[in-house]
Amino acid sequence: MLNHNYKNKVAVITGGGGSLGGAMAKGLALEGIKVVLIGRTLSSLQIKSEDINNLGGEAIAMAADVLDLEKLKDVKKAILNKWGRIDILVNAAGGNLKGATIMPEDNFFDINTNDFNSVTDLNLNGTLLPTIAFGSEIVKQKNGNIINISSITAQHVLTRVVGYSAAKAAIENFTKWLAIEMAQKHSNNTRVNAIAPGFFIGNQNKSLLLNNDGSLTERGKTIVKNTPMKRFGEPEELVSTLLWLCSDSSSFVNGIVVPVDGGFSAFSGV
Repeated sequence: MLNHNYKNKVAVITGGGGSLGGAMAKGLALEGIKVVLIGRTLSSLQIKSEDINNLGGEAIAMAADVLDLEKLKDVKKAILNKWGRIDILVNAAGGNLKGATIMPEDNFFDINTNDFNSVTDLNLNGTLLPTIAFGSEIVKQKNGNIINISSITAQHVLTRVVGYSAAKAAIENFTKWLAIEMAQKHSNNTRVNAIAPGFFIGNQNKSLLLNNDGSLTERGKTIVKNTPMKRFGEPEELVSTLLWLCSDSSSFVNGIVVPVDGGFSAFSGV
């Protein structure tokens, strides 16, 4: 029987103020893991951390831009001063911008390249830089887990989200590359994997999937039609996969991307 005791472990979750990052932080905390929620907006992080603490978990909120390496290193020092270790890094920060999305009425050749660069920077470098800052501590301990957040858009071509898809595809490649690098050069007890969520409704994609009255947009209908489970995911449904990847139950699992998508990636549409 494998040990699932998470007591005294410390997890850092970037994008902890978001719907997916916040749900994953709560899921880890309720298993006894101390969690650090990181993001740019301290007020939203504090709401999530207070909720966790009220439920009996242990969480702190720390403001930092995932694209500011020096600030991330300062946060790492503060975490080590408080709890003395970092065992888990969840790179959940990310997002999209309108200018990096090609709507039906738009022409790809008019794409806003500044927005495209911003989206790829946030998603890819926003995973790379926290990994440099916090992953270095995990390596020192010779034991721990880095979990990146990809997307089903990295594996299956979706219309419109050109910048986001490109960045998430790069994250999957980086996940596999880093898993090999860690195992060969540092510690084979330091594992790197990724979760690829399917369609979950959050603040950034809500207007693409739902009308103002809560009914499905045409895009939302197409997604549900092509999801065998015939619904969107709930943020809490990512937690069990995350816990598995952070536990001894997956001790020989390294360099993979796990889809959590209601069967979307398995379905051909026929």
